[in-house]
Amino acid sequence: MNKYLRQLFTAVVALFVILGLSSTIIMAVRANALNNDPRNARSLYHQLGAYRGAILASDGTVMAKSEPVNDAFKYLRTYSNGPLYAPVTGFFSINQTADRGLEASRSMLLNGEADSLIWQRAKAILTGTTNQGASIETSIDPKLQQVAYDQLGTRDGAAVAIEVNTGRILAMVSTPSYDPNKLATHDTKAASQAYNELSAGQNSPLINRATSQLYPPGSTFKTIVASAALETGDYQTDTKIPAGASYTLPGTATQLPNAEAQADGVNGQISLQEAVAWSSNTAFAQLGVKLGASKVSDMATKLGFGSTITIDGTESTGTPMTATASTFPSDPTDDKLALASIGQGDTTATPLQMAMVAQAIANNGKLMQPTLVDRVRAADLTVLSQTKPQTMANAFSKDSADKLTTMMESVVSEANPQLAIDGIKVAAKTGTAQIGTDNSAIDGWVIGFAPADDPQIAVAVLVHNTDVYGSLAAGPIMRAMMQEALQQ
Repeated sequence: MNKYLRQLFTAVVALFVILGLSSTIIMAVRANALNNDPRNARSLYHQLGAYRGAILASDGTVMAKSEPVNDAFKYLRTYSNGPLYAPVTGFFSINQTADRGLEASRSMLLNGEADSLIWQRAKAILTGTTNQGASIETSIDPKLQQVAYDQLGTRDGAAVAIEVNTGRILAMVSTPSYDPNKLATHDTKAASQAYNELSAGQNSPLINRATSQLYPPGSTFKTIVASAALETGDYQTDTKIPAGASYTLPGTATQLPNAEAQADGVNGQISLQEAVAWSSNTAFAQLGVKLGASKVSDMATKLGFGSTITIDGTESTGTPMTATASTFPSDPTDDKLALASIGQGDTTATPLQMAMVAQAIANNGKLMQPTLVDRVRAADLTVLSQTKPQTMANAFSKDSADKLTTMMESVVSEANPQLAIDGIKVAAKTGTAQIGTDNSAIDGWVIGFAPADDPQIAVAVLVHNTDVYGSLAAGPIMRAMMQEALQQ
């Protein structure tokens, strides 16, 4: 072989190598990105022309499915009771990439393109049948979801219910909600108009308030400060701590009062249990400063603060569904630490996060990974995957959890008897966070679990921008959800 033939041969080999590498990058490395690119018309027709699997509630109720239609796209995505389940399902649209809910987190399985469905795709090719996506079976309890949705009504808020021992999400409601059917229509003009209307403004109903919006948790955060105190071994339920009718924030002239006279204690002292029961601001502000930012922050971190929480999915199944990281201030000055310790100032949380706090207390200090999907089935009903409970952290001891439970029971028995349920022990913590200009509005909170002596369900409810205490705004919603869950 002469010099020129060798050079030609080398050039041809190099070109084949480059071609192979570029094809590999396009077909494997960048496949998901290219398929999800809204400019990719072929991908759009391919996805809409595929039989997308159903999304089901825990009792088999169909939340989303694909219906055959006589147009170029072949199938139309439909949502039964769309606004009720929208925070769970998300939407599948002709001109907007699925970017939220299970439609996004399990997209590759729903459209039949996941690696785990390779044999189903091969079978469809060999038999000449339509390739069908997998169905997603969720942990959502339709009756509990409906109660939470009806109770929130037209208010801006969220409610989350978690199965205590497993972390399974039984209900996840966000209001105001939206109808995914308006985005799933094959009328591109109507779909675009609906999306533009729904996505406009900071209060967009597309925002899942249970997972993607941060709020000051108010006095519900006192459960975290109390757990940090108990874990030091220096505090018991009857330990007396400083309280008083008013507390001057360190280094300032700002006075922090209590909402109830019972929260003042006697002679400037109050027991830890009474401080929880009557939600003493002066006691917990001083307790937080006494413990120090490190101890409070460490406990908050163990319970999930500071980290984005993955609820469902992986990069191989779609776009993971996550909850925004809740926050506790880093190295705050003592005045800011005092406010942060009562769930104000720079402390913020999602309703899911606070439901997880209640779940951990109910579960002997063990924080469970929250999940939405129980199992995934192929079109032939073969189980492709089944979710198993996973522990995120052992946040505190069973002894501390038992003492927290006792204190949270007193929140109901002493201060908020309207939250009691006949024949069932309820543990709860209410919260009233001041928001807005000059603290003119309220975020009303409640977290809790029941039965307190054999916990089954943990709940968090937020009512945003209300004008009454959390016990009155959110409390009845939690009570109704617990009653529904425990009567089944």
